[in-house]
Amino acid sequence: MTLDDALAALKAHIEPGRAEGMADYHKVPREYLGIPNPALNDLTKEWRQTLTVEERVALADQLWQTNIFEARLAAAKLLTQARIRPDDAVWDLIKSWVPDFDSWAIADHACMAGQKRLIADLSRVDEVEEWTKSDSHWTRRAAMVITLPFTKQNHPKPDELAVRQRVLGWAARYVGDPEWFIQKSVAWWLRDLSKHDPARTDYFLKNYAKKMKPFARKEAAKFLPKD
Repeated sequence: MTLDDALAALKAHIEPGRAEGMADYHKVPREYLGIPNPALNDLTKEWRQTLTVEERVALADQLWQTNIFEARLAAAKLLTQARIRPDDAVWDLIKSWVPDFDSWAIADHACMAGQKRLIADLSRVDEVEEWTKSDSHWTRRAAMVITLPFTKQNHPKPDELAVRQRVLGWAARYVGDPEWFIQKSVAWWLRDLSKHDPARTDYFLKNYAKKMKPFARKEAAKFLPKD
């Protein structure tokens, strides 16, 4: 499948008038086609089933480079799959996108693809830790979003628990960051963790909540038992 073929398939699902609303909502200057998410899901599911991993990586790279909103979402969805072998090229491509993040929606879709690759190889968390040192708040935020799966295990294995504790270390450094998106990312991570590991979440908040913005403290503690 060529890039032109993929773009033509995407544009066949444009809903008139939708693009303007999307541009106003996301507030990032780029081309918006006006395609609903279910159509993107259906298209990319079909592409995943018919293209080899190598072909998917090549197409995802081309779609991303267009800088079209839906094309970037489609690029991420093309690579969102639990079992991909080999997957080094997939991981490398996802990593290459991180410096381009400028929109929470695009970043979150790319991070969802990245989450699968982290779970497949926990050693990649070493690379993600480097993102926490970036000058870009989008890159720093991505480190929290891509590690969200490690909040969700009720019975984590020792290596998964080690990742959980490691990311909490990043969060401890983030709590003093005034950037709203960073505060939100910490709150989101802690809120999800509280559903599966309330004791660890409570311990973190008792030690660091005073440094967090009020909205972030409230969000992080949303599902913890009330005193």
